Amino acid sequence: MSEQNSAEQNSAEQNSAGQQTQADGRLNLPNVGEWKRVSPKYLVVEIVGTIIFTLVVAAITCVMWLVWDQLWAAWVGGAIVLICLVTVVLEPRRVRSIGYQLRADDLLFRRGIMFQRFVSVPYGRMQLVDITRGPVARWLGLADLKFVTAAASTGVSIPGLPESEADGLRDRLVELAESRRAGL
Repeated sequence: MSEQNSAEQNSAEQNSAGQQTQADGRLNLPNVGEWKRVSPKYLVVEIVGTIIFTLVVAAITCVMWLVWDQLWAAWVGGAIVLICLVTVVLEPRRVRSIGYQLRADDLLFRRGIMFQRFVSVPYGRMQLVDITRGPVARWLGLADLKFVTAAASTGVSIPGLPESEADGLRDRLVELAESRRAGL
């Protein structure tokens, strides 16, 4: 009986593209190597951003509540602060879910816990590879690598890379993109 349940579970875990989901619900891509993850320091960047947002919202709602006597603002502000606190708690897991891979013909990017996103960017379609650094990320020695492709809707950004890794990856991707475009 357990063999039959196992076979049913395996067939149910296969989606229309022939890919299988793992028992934890994550998509298991076949023939995919090791994922490279972003720097653990990126967690600090995300938490600082969330805390700053929370403080601004709390200040605005406190002013509305105390100065203009709008009681609803206190409830809305409290709800937003609660959501931000939950976000800070979930942030370590969300940062660990971000990863990328350089494959033979494309760059594969993933992110997300509940809503998982996998994006494949062919090297020959890359038009621009940009590095950006915010103030907190710059202080921690991190950078974001952004790709612009022929399709405007497929903008991909790999956040939280160490600056040296971002520079090297940018140069490698530009080299790969030029060689693939030459072959088109």
